[in-house]
Amino acid sequence: MLNHKLITKQTGAAGKEVTAVYIVERRDADKEAYVAILMDRAKQTPMIVASSQGGMDIEGVAEKDPSAIKTFPVPLDANLSQDKATEIASVLGFSKDAIPEAAKTIQGLFKCFIERDCTQVEINPLSETPDHKVLAMDAKLGFDDNASFRQEEVYSWRDPTQEDPKEAEAAKYGLNFIKLDGNIANIVNGAGLAMATMDIIKLNGGEPANFLDCGGTATPETIEKAFELILSDKKVNGIFVNIFGGIVRCDYVAKGLIAATKNFQLEIPVVVRLQGTNMAEAKKLIEESGLKLFAFENLDSAAEKIVELAPKN
Repeated sequence: MLNHKLITKQTGAAGKEVTAVYIVERRDADKEAYVAILMDRAKQTPMIVASSQGGMDIEGVAEKDPSAIKTFPVPLDANLSQDKATEIASVLGFSKDAIPEAAKTIQGLFKCFIERDCTQVEINPLSETPDHKVLAMDAKLGFDDNASFRQEEVYSWRDPTQEDPKEAEAAKYGLNFIKLDGNIANIVNGAGLAMATMDIIKLNGGEPANFLDCGGTATPETIEKAFELILSDKKVNGIFVNIFGGIVRCDYVAKGLIAATKNFQLEIPVVVRLQGTNMAEAKKLIEESGLKLFAFENLDSAAEKIVELAPKN
């Protein structure tokens, strides 16, 4: 397997190169269950999800048999009691002999979720062996990047070989970047606005080339870095900048746009839609730059323009 590409649902069609192999003892399973701990954003509390149908695609289980998925909210400021852990373990379909150990395992998982600032702890399958031992035979954990300063040990385990190099480079500058297959690149502040921007590009007949959220940290330097990332994609023949200046200052964005346009000697069209803090100053900077930047205040008009100027390849 080493140095070969592994293609699964998780890797996508491009696959991932195998750089390490984890070898464990083989154990048989009499019963496979599913346990996950996530944050329920609506209730603002951890939620334990459990099912007796483990070892398979849990989304498929939820679609075919929703009643097989059980949920258990746990107050954020509370420990998972023995009684609650036993209640959860009892829905996993394990034998009576395995339930006490399953409950102890679930308590340990919840402790890990809280102490390690997890956003997700998923065990699929959590298995009962023929001798009634309870083993986590596969696991997936996610961690809150905002708590990385508290979790230095966890983040020291990070394997950059399994990450997209461009996405990892973007993260160093506070940019959230995901490459897509289209031709119109976009630079936006805020994940929701980024999704809406991609939608309006498609609505007007275009294809977005990326998701790029510069968040509240947009400066001339980060805007220039964003251009560097998106211009490395040779399919890009147009750039749509859609910034709503609340925390972000529009004049900072405009300075970054002007610097990037000059430094990269851009020949492809750049449509800019800026709204919010220091919008008038930003518009003046763009107009006086003498560069081929198309400034708009209306989102629909801006989207129509970039699709017109950057037809599909």
